[in-house]
Amino acid sequence: MTNYELKVNGKVIDTPPKEMELIYHLASNPNRVFTRDQLLDEVWGFDYYGDSRTVDVHVKRLREKLEGVSDQWALKTVWGVGYKFEVKDPN
Repeated sequence: MTNYELKVNGKVIDTPPKEMELIYHLASNPNRVFTRDQLLDEVWGFDYYGDSRTVDVHVKRLREKLEGVSDQWALKTVWGVGYKFEVKDPN
């Protein structure tokens, strides 16, 4: 089994597995917008029958942990659509 950890400025941040899977999924697809339903299917699995707002809660927690870490990327809300891991153009 592989262990993953989230480090912010060299410090390990306690991150539950679903938060880790969510940030990994979003960051692996930079600038791609995902709907809540897509994230539920792809991160939680097709058999998940909970509230789609669980995505919002997980994104909120990740934002609190990652706030101000980088000016090169951010977890963004795309109003009326979903979320994306936005990477800024270095130019």
